[in-house]
Amino acid sequence: MRQQRFGQETQRNYIRDVGRFASFLGRSPDTATADDLRRFQVGQQEDGVPVPTMNSIVSALRFFFTHTLDRPDLARRLVRLSHPRKLPVVLSRDEVARLLNATTCLKHQAALSVAYGAGLRVAEVSTLKVTDVDSERMLLRVEHGKGGRYRNAMLSADLLALLRQWWKGRRQQGVMHRDGWLFPGLRHSFATHLLEDGTDIRVIQVLLGHAKLDNTALYAKVATRTVRSVTSPLDKLGLFKPGEISPDG
Repeated sequence: MRQQRFGQETQRNYIRDVGRFASFLGRSPDTATADDLRRFQVGQQEDGVPVPTMNSIVSALRFFFTHTLDRPDLARRLVRLSHPRKLPVVLSRDEVARLLNATTCLKHQAALSVAYGAGLRVAEVSTLKVTDVDSERMLLRVEHGKGGRYRNAMLSADLLALLRQWWKGRRQQGVMHRDGWLFPGLRHSFATHLLEDGTDIRVIQVLLGHAKLDNTALYAKVATRTVRSVTSPLDKLGLFKPGEISPDG
């Protein structure tokens, strides 16, 4: 799955779905037969598993039998179910304008404007970093898009002006960092506070689903309590005692 550049969430889902099939069999899934696959799919349908979930399981099992076990004959036995796709609810331009103007917080207005003005998903907005704003090329770098894919999104002049206003205000308050998150929120506070409470950074990496430790290490730059709690090696030498050195030398 790494060779296919699957995202971390997709990898977890595939492993979960193959595990679900293994639990149904009660034995190793590499011993499955075509009849086992048929009984499994019929059982899922009878249990009321939603069609999108069933199709996701099919994708996982097809990958497993085709790429892991080299059994494409079994993969062909898996059937995807058709289901009508609902049309998305589309807001009018006036409704979008009223939504953005109704915000009472600059952070919310900026985040919603990024989602609308650049066509980003909610998860993509939440993982934007300050360095992802490329004002020279007028682009937003989306490093963690759907499926872990990288792409560039458009950055309009009005959106850039709004983001600069957001950056300036937070920078003056000392809560925005050049290498930090563009919209620090609960997820980032969750990770930072765990780090400050002494949780091992590799545990936090697993909890956040980060593929690389470097992504998790970014929180160390904003974990101020962690920095304050570190004992300087100079203090450990014990050379200087409070009150022993006069201010005049």
